Amino acid sequence: METAVADGILWLFRFVAGASIFSFVNVVVYRFPRGISVVSGRSHCPACGRTLGAAELIPCVSYLLLRGKCSGCGGKILFRYFLTECLGGVLFCACCVRFGCGQTGILSARGLTAFLYLAILTAVAQIDRDTRLIYDRFHVGTALLGVASQVLFPEHSLTDRLVGTLVVALPMLALTVLVKGAFGGGDIKLMAVSGFLLGTRAIITAMFVGILTGGVYAIVMLLRKRLGRRDSFAFGPFLAFGLGLSFFYGDEIANWYLSILGI
Repeated sequence: METAVADGILWLFRFVAGASIFSFVNVVVYRFPRGISVVSGRSHCPACGRTLGAAELIPCVSYLLLRGKCSGCGGKILFRYFLTECLGGVLFCACCVRFGCGQTGILSARGLTAFLYLAILTAVAQIDRDTRLIYDRFHVGTALLGVASQVLFPEHSLTDRLVGTLVVALPMLALTVLVKGAFGGGDIKLMAVSGFLLGTRAIITAMFVGILTGGVYAIVMLLRKRLGRRDSFAFGPFLAFGLGLSFFYGDEIANWYLSILGI
């Protein structure tokens, strides 16, 4: 019984750690497009500008206690902030399960790499959805994780990573040259640096998942007449979903598909 309680507390701590980090992701998503520093200045209500107190900054809990409203002006707090914090907690725990908890019992180095990448992808998806921009600092961060992954994930050779850098990004670039607006430059760079991080098979899986989910979204929006045939939409969120899934199971999905083909 005591062991079960201790394990439960530890998993709760892991969830809170992930939610707290993704609370900072919310700050990045709000401030980057507005040109506001993410390292200076206290959190405040976007509606009235009031500085938030400590009780209003508890990940997940504060949103529920405040019922989604600023305690000062009563302005609505985006539900997305709450979902992002919850997502961070779930992903932190998922990284523990998939990549191990390490000697600290919290998260292994492999798991930390995965979690930081997922944090970058979450910021990319939300900012691209809002602004149609993917900032180069996210590409730099992913590239640094790719460098670290050469030691942490030795199952992917340097050759595999270099091929992964080009196998998706290069066709995307060629298609964009031939068809104006086919892909954004940020999308192409994201797939290039992610290819080095994930390797060949996983990056191909990520692109397939991105195209599949983006295609389903487009069809639904067309049927609901929310998009016209000539309208475009942010593709970054779908790429981010595919990339996140592929960090966990990209190689396995690719191997499963190839086994069906008898390859």
